[in-house]
Amino acid sequence: MKKLMMMAMMFVASTTAFAGDSDALKAIMKSKDYAEAAQLLKQNLAQLADNAEKAKAYNKLVDLAMAKVTNETGTIAENQLSAQMGSDKVKPYDTLGLANSICDAIENAIECNKYDQLPNAKGKVSPKFSEKNAERIWTVRPNLVNIGQSEAQKGNDAGVLKYWGAFVDSAEEPFFAAMDHNAEKEYIGQVAFFAGRYAFQAQQIERANKYFEVAKRDPQQKADAINFQLYAMRSLLKTREDSLSYVNQLKQMYEQEPENDVVLDGLNSMYEGMKDKAAQTALLDSHLAKFPNSFTALANKGLMAVNDNNAEEGAKWLRKASEAKPDNPVVWTYLGACLSVLAANAADNATGMKFYDEAIAAFDKAKELDPTKAQANWGYNRYQAYYGRYGADDPKTKAAEADK
Repeated sequence: MKKLMMMAMMFVASTTAFAGDSDALKAIMKSKDYAEAAQLLKQNLAQLADNAEKAKAYNKLVDLAMAKVTNETGTIAENQLSAQMGSDKVKPYDTLGLANSICDAIENAIECNKYDQLPNAKGKVSPKFSEKNAERIWTVRPNLVNIGQSEAQKGNDAGVLKYWGAFVDSAEEPFFAAMDHNAEKEYIGQVAFFAGRYAFQAQQIERANKYFEVAKRDPQQKADAINFQLYAMRSLLKTREDSLSYVNQLKQMYEQEPENDVVLDGLNSMYEGMKDKAAQTALLDSHLAKFPNSFTALANKGLMAVNDNNAEEGAKWLRKASEAKPDNPVVWTYLGACLSVLAANAADNATGMKFYDEAIAAFDKAKELDPTKAQANWGYNRYQAYYGRYGADDPKTKAAEADK
């Protein structure tokens, strides 16, 4: 009897240990259509027996998505080979189907990995799918960049954001951490920057900021990313509370990168717009104490003085700004304007003429740098300086009048 009982117990244990897949999983595994399998998984996720079954189900979706990817990339490869052989035969392929399937594969591989890393029914963690999925998806991800570019040319903004966003998101995804990211370093920042712009246009602000943060790691994209990020943040300001919150964000950015002139200029502009002259002055003075040759701080100190109608102080700071960055026509124009005021208000003629000579030199420099007045409208003020220095009838004044 004891022997029979032991055999019965062993039989029960055996049937438990070797139980087959649940009916819910069987239905998913039988499907040959991605949409059908995805719907079945969505409906029956709670009926799957354990983490292992859930991982297996999501891996099935990855398989189906990758089957589509393999089919379309195979056709592309055939077309490329035919072209190399001089043939004009081109097989049609599903471009958007390829891109969408890559996105589906990424999404489901990440879900698969989530369950693949959890204990199975025996309490053991034994990943079966993660490494293979990461490797096979990583090799086809770059297609998202090219297809996104094509959709941008067609005006499919939603498609661009989906494909470029998926490319950037997956590059940041821990699931793909072990993959070789070196080949993407040359262009991931650019893709992230434009993905951020499309996300902003779609009013997905948090997503946009995420992509801008990725773009800022690329030295080639950093300045543009910060500029657009600040523009995006400013565009949302509606109340004073919004402005104060934005100022706090700028302060944090400034503390992290005190040498970043874009952030400094943004914070200065906010203080100016909020008419907080004390904070603006403290910011610029503190910055100049650390970075005495900062063009942005010097120029803004000069412009503050100009706004206060203090020509002498304006000329002082704008001279220094022009020395720090001699190729900026705007600074030369404002410097010329300040010197012209000093000339007009001079106590004696000799001093006035000296200031006019300096003003003319500044305006001439602005003209040299920006002859079409695209950045600075130096024309009329330059004419006034020549008029004050040489009189109305001098040929030099007449020439300046023609340029105004």
